[in-house]
Amino acid sequence: MTILERDAIIAGVGMSTIGRRTGIAGIDLTEAAARAAIADAGLTVADVDGVATMGDTPLGEACARLGIEPGWKGGGFDTGGLLSPLMSAFWAVGSGKARHVLVYRTVQMMGGSILPSEDAGAPASEERAEALAALDWVGPLLTMHAYSAANWVAMHCRRHMELYGTTKEQLGWLAVTSRRHASLNPAAAYREPMTLDDYLAARPISDPFGLYDCDVPVDGSIALVVSHADRAPDCPNPAVRVHAIGGATGEGAWDQRPDYPKMASADAAAQMWSRSELTPGDVDVAELYDGFTFLTFAWLEALGLCGEGESGPFVEGGQRITIGGELPLNTYGGQLSAGRMHGYWVVHEAVLQLRGAAGERQVPGAEVAAVSAGGGPIAGCMLLTR
Repeated sequence: MTILERDAIIAGVGMSTIGRRTGIAGIDLTEAAARAAIADAGLTVADVDGVATMGDTPLGEACARLGIEPGWKGGGFDTGGLLSPLMSAFWAVGSGKARHVLVYRTVQMMGGSILPSEDAGAPASEERAEALAALDWVGPLLTMHAYSAANWVAMHCRRHMELYGTTKEQLGWLAVTSRRHASLNPAAAYREPMTLDDYLAARPISDPFGLYDCDVPVDGSIALVVSHADRAPDCPNPAVRVHAIGGATGEGAWDQRPDYPKMASADAAAQMWSRSELTPGDVDVAELYDGFTFLTFAWLEALGLCGEGESGPFVEGGQRITIGGELPLNTYGGQLSAGRMHGYWVVHEAVLQLRGAAGERQVPGAEVAAVSAGGGPIAGCMLLTR
């Protein structure tokens, strides 16, 4: 089997200012992150021959600001979900369609979209039309007056509690540990200490979720440069290799899977492991999507990092998932405390960990990182290696 993604590396990473209600325009955030990533890769804007994104800050606007004339453009809301632009960049580089691809994700608190972006005045693309059609996933939930993703994921969590005895306190240990990690991250939105009692006292959002079960909206941009693997020796910073990827749109939409409360994460993980000779036991650090606490529980089980139904006991007490523990998890603070970057901060942090450049939150000797994004019927994951 050809593993096309193994011909790709992440050569550079960049991050804009990240904060709440910064007032900074999306295009300015995008430019800051993109220029930082290109410089980190030891390249110039003229070297970039591909660009991929989804959501805010249209690709055309970003290219015009940066002075990039890409021969290849990617994006999409394909089988990799939120990570589709990055996965498409791996394949573009691996297949020779591009050599250096800039991938960025820009978000802003007041508004924002996870749909493929459109340039102003441009006709709707086939890709965007497909993404809009995919919103039929949520139709049945809307008829039940479940209008928020918090409602949808809460139902999965409640079912998991009924099946396996998962507790509210176990969810809380993830939030508390993430906050502890965020305290080591100067870029995190929330760094002040949080106790389990603080977590339990937070206002309710959608049973069983409270405020601290939900991610933190922020303004910011994260960019990565994907290059061909043959450039690794020339990178000014250690290149991170792409070992295997997996993605799925999942059957049964949000609430009709025969194995509910499992999600598309189970399918994406199975595909990823089928493309790898590594095993869950080889993973040194995990950066897993936490739009809500339970999504991380679902990913732990889907990836085989703990047994089915065992995610609650696995995180309980926080010892296993803290830096220095058995499986350091969301070492930058996650979306629960650092900020909601729609799955791109997890990749940025994994790169820093594998480079040995994460500072106070560094996991000693990290060589293999598991990364994931998404929930419900959209999911993508990957294994990155030193």
